[in-house]
Amino acid sequence: MKNRRPQLGIIFLTVFIDLIGFGIVLPLLPLYSKNFGASGFTIGVIMGIYSLMQFLFSPFWGQWSDRIGRRPLLLFSTFGAAISYVVFALGSGCSGNTALLIFLFARALAGFCGANITVAQAYIADITPPEKRSKSMALIGIAFGLGFIFGPMIGGWSTVHFGFAGAGWVAASLCAANFIGTYFLLPESLKPTSEHVKPRPRFTQWMHTLSHPRIGLLIGVFFLSTFCFTTFEVTLGLLVGKNLGIDFKQPAGMKMVTYLFAYCGIIGVIVQGGMGRFVKKLGEAKLIAFSMVLVAISLGWLGFIHHWPELWIALALLSAGSGLVRPPVFGLISILAPANEQGATIGVAQSAGSLARITGPVFAATLFEFHPAWPYMVSGTLAFVVAILVWQWIVPAHPVTAAVEA
Repeated sequence: MKNRRPQLGIIFLTVFIDLIGFGIVLPLLPLYSKNFGASGFTIGVIMGIYSLMQFLFSPFWGQWSDRIGRRPLLLFSTFGAAISYVVFALGSGCSGNTALLIFLFARALAGFCGANITVAQAYIADITPPEKRSKSMALIGIAFGLGFIFGPMIGGWSTVHFGFAGAGWVAASLCAANFIGTYFLLPESLKPTSEHVKPRPRFTQWMHTLSHPRIGLLIGVFFLSTFCFTTFEVTLGLLVGKNLGIDFKQPAGMKMVTYLFAYCGIIGVIVQGGMGRFVKKLGEAKLIAFSMVLVAISLGWLGFIHHWPELWIALALLSAGSGLVRPPVFGLISILAPANEQGATIGVAQSAGSLARITGPVFAATLFEFHPAWPYMVSGTLAFVVAILVWQWIVPAHPVTAAVEA
């Protein structure tokens, strides 16, 4: 498509601004919940409800975007995200169980709207040739990374200057601006002549997608890699509070935690900026295996760190590894999926990732209460197993793509 570059830029901005709102709230949510008396299990539930909604609705969003277009659903979801952060801000001004229940509802609504990542990835697949899919899918990863850079920094700044509710109001304002920008700037990407596939029931769609051996394997890899990464997302603030003496009950302590997330985002953006070169040199499958080894090493190390220099190094390895996993996984999935089922197929993959984000937070936050190192040890071991599985089953079966040959 002649307008591919401008459209990629617009969809990048749409996802980026959406993820700034996500990044503002993510590092603060476990700390807020803890301050309101939540147990480890309750924190896991509040974090996991976001992904439960994504799990339930990602295939639905993908299927409907294949039928009615990407743009209407992106508009609806960005508007809903703004409402969810307004609710979060209101909950921050409450106390005790009332605040926790409002947080739960706010995150449920945000998760429902956050399923739009499926639509954004389908949009990219619509306007990108197969040989450039992995490189273009890296835009989503870069948007995630930038969201982790600017979101936590804005969240920490908002909390210090405007109190606990400030982060929610700032996130809501950004999402509202995102809705306006999407409305005026983002055109439709789905071709009117595309052959529509009749929507399938959820279980049938899952079975249809997973019946493709290579797609099924890649979705399994995405599930396991996401499960490992949630250990870091949910417990990093709690870990530095326990092992490095950060007081996250004070705004300054929360601000420090948000800076750690921002640092991880910077590393992720840097490595994903070179995605085209990495794919050309290694190919998608080998890149996935290498990345999971980095994730395994860093997670296994994190749980035992008590000094700041070690923490910075471990987080850099983790951010590099996790940043390099997602784009080649979705690049291969989009190459293997039929053109008229991009949304549905990617929706199943996103749903699998959401399932990992449902179980991962509960697992990590609950196990952390027994010993801070346990969730990291288990996840690190799991990441290493994933690397072995990729090397044995996906690397030999992966066809050389034009992106590698170029």
